[in-house]
Amino acid sequence: MDALFAEHKRPDEPLFLEPGRTAVLVVDMLNDFCTPGGAMVLAGAEKLYGPQNAVMRAGRAAGSPVVHIVDMHRPNLPCDREFLKRTPHCMEGQWGSEIVAELEREPRDFTVIKRRYSGFFNTDLDLTLKDLQVDTLIVMGVVTNICVRSTVHDAFFLGYRVIVPQDCVAATGPREQESTLYDIATHFGTVTTAASIGAALEAGAPVDVVQCE
Repeated sequence: MDALFAEHKRPDEPLFLEPGRTAVLVVDMLNDFCTPGGAMVLAGAEKLYGPQNAVMRAGRAAGSPVVHIVDMHRPNLPCDREFLKRTPHCMEGQWGSEIVAELEREPRDFTVIKRRYSGFFNTDLDLTLKDLQVDTLIVMGVVTNICVRSTVHDAFFLGYRVIVPQDCVAATGPREQESTLYDIATHFGTVTTAASIGAALEAGAPVDVVQCE
């Protein structure tokens, strides 16, 4: 860890999860990002399915709501801000904006549509979480350094406690993964693992904190 940030980072306190006040957010696990043939496929995204399903199963069993956040864009808009920088993707009503079949979903799960990188920007995610009386978020999905990061930042700004299992997120490259998880760990939340989340939800164990460097 950089000496400057190591000097000023407060010690990590034991972190326990209250399942009824904890939600699992699944960001952009969509065909266009994860499935061969998609518009902007992230190499290795399929490695996330197992750990993500394990976290969702543990959450549902403990009473934590699961919220799928779906990037979706309307056709024929004269100016979509994301398309100023990125290839068009996740178009409304098309296969690319559908959640990958490999993720286990249940009818009681929630879905929030977003039009920008952050799951909170001009969506009803914050209202939904407040109605659920949630104050802690487990955030996972793709990509770590763009949509996951934007969602984590906004969650922190809105007062949520944020936890990111490192094996449930993937970035555009190793450098971006390492850098973004470091920033989250030092400024915005806690980085841990899927196994630790499962133990925390199922057995009340403290969340293991991963020291990112």
